[in-house]
Amino acid sequence: MADGLRLGLVLAVASVGLSLIFGVTGLTNFAHGELVTFGALVAYFLSASGVVPEIPLVAAGILAVVAGAGFGWAHETILFRPLRRRKSGNVSLIVVTIGLGLFLRNAYLILFGGRPRPFDEFTIQTAVDLGPVSLRPKDLVVMAVGACALLGVGLMLQRTRLGRGMRAVADSRDLAAASGIDVDRVILAVWVGGAALAALGGVLQGVSETVETDMGFGLLLLMFASVILGGLGTAYGAMVGGVLIGLASQVSTYWLSPKYRIGVALAVLIGAILVRPQGILGRRERVG
Repeated sequence: MADGLRLGLVLAVASVGLSLIFGVTGLTNFAHGELVTFGALVAYFLSASGVVPEIPLVAAGILAVVAGAGFGWAHETILFRPLRRRKSGNVSLIVVTIGLGLFLRNAYLILFGGRPRPFDEFTIQTAVDLGPVSLRPKDLVVMAVGACALLGVGLMLQRTRLGRGMRAVADSRDLAAASGIDVDRVILAVWVGGAALAALGGVLQGVSETVETDMGFGLLLLMFASVILGGLGTAYGAMVGGVLIGLASQVSTYWLSPKYRIGVALAVLIGAILVRPQGILGRRERVG
């Protein structure tokens, strides 16, 4: 359960941007996993690669989040905003995200190589006993950072003008524009913030496990499961869904082989959707 909570918090952090992007644009971004990988690779390059003068992982992680935000800005301004202005349909945009994901994944492989690599600062650690649970100090830090990031996102959505604008555009884009909200600015902010959170999720996952060129792609199915379970288009749903999916997948390894954990997580998703089709925090919609 402790390891599931760690994974769930990482999934929740990485999934928030995926859910918000869908909420404000209607775009299902199949390249979101590569944003996760981007953050981990940048942090590794700055802290452990030996290519540049190495800096502490904390500083490298912060710079990776900033770089991830810039990468999200580039996605929106260079690619998706021009496509939206050309009235490209959602199916076309989905195909673009699939192609972009394939391109980035292979570019990472060429530049980084296929060998998994850990962050050198946290390769060897002695576990800390907390009652019946033994966790490495880095896992405790990952959980604390993930929880603080989710708390910050929640406060931003509830207490800031930009957060209220994001929720308004997600509810009704046309009504938000009629109310004087700059929709393009909100969409850009969502891309920047969502990509930054995805990069942070990649750094946290790299600290807990290892850095690999396909690590984001490996988490993509779990992230989609988190978003759907929590409720499409809602940041809070992605948070709740991420934690539940992480718990389900890791707790199942107590009885089953770890290779079945993704299947168990998807089975939990299917069962929940059969009971509540709109997701845990989603709103019921009238069809027809």
